[in-house]
Amino acid sequence: MQDLDAIGFTQRLDQANNNQIKQIISWLAFFHAKHLNVSPNLLWPKGTYWHLATRPDELEALDDMALKNGAKLIDDKLSNCPIQSIVHGDAKLANFCFNPTNHTVAGVDFQYTGGGVGVKDLAYFLGSCLNESQCQQSAFKWVGVYFEELSQAMTQQQSSINFNEVEQLWRPLFEFAWVDFHRFLKGWSPGHWKINDFSEQLSKKVIKEISTSTILK
Repeated sequence: MQDLDAIGFTQRLDQANNNQIKQIISWLAFFHAKHLNVSPNLLWPKGTYWHLATRPDELEALDDMALKNGAKLIDDKLSNCPIQSIVHGDAKLANFCFNPTNHTVAGVDFQYTGGGVGVKDLAYFLGSCLNESQCQQSAFKWVGVYFEELSQAMTQQQSSINFNEVEQLWRPLFEFAWVDFHRFLKGWSPGHWKINDFSEQLSKKVIKEISTSTILK
């Protein structure tokens, strides 16, 4: 344990600029790269606080029937990905501290850390710091930045896992991860500011995709 203020990480943000967003995305990418296919021993088997098994009340309260009926398929898609990592589990902007001197960042609050695909953290983080207009304009640009950072991280850490395989598996799951949190949010707080047209559009897209896949099976 360290006192982050004492070692220079004194800055907490309510809003982040593009450089600060990139810093946090890089932190997440390096964290995920370090723990690729690492078993979450002594951690939650499944990280994050909103995953389906822990939120039956919110699922029951959800009045979006298409999303409610698709919730398990979305959860299965994320959980059954053959390459997993360790996720922070609560990677919102408020849980990162900046060192204004050397422009580095540190994460805090690891109470929901456990197994999962890295894009769960990415989707949750972007949703915590981008408004609806910013999501529409740049969310997928930041997905690209994440995979650039993940590639660099895996190279630096000399990962034995093929980056192209990770990207091929994880990039399509970004939308599933976003909608997975959207499902929790709509059941927990239907009037929440994060429930917007961007999330609703992604939800409809993902539900259509899983419905098509189920029919084809």
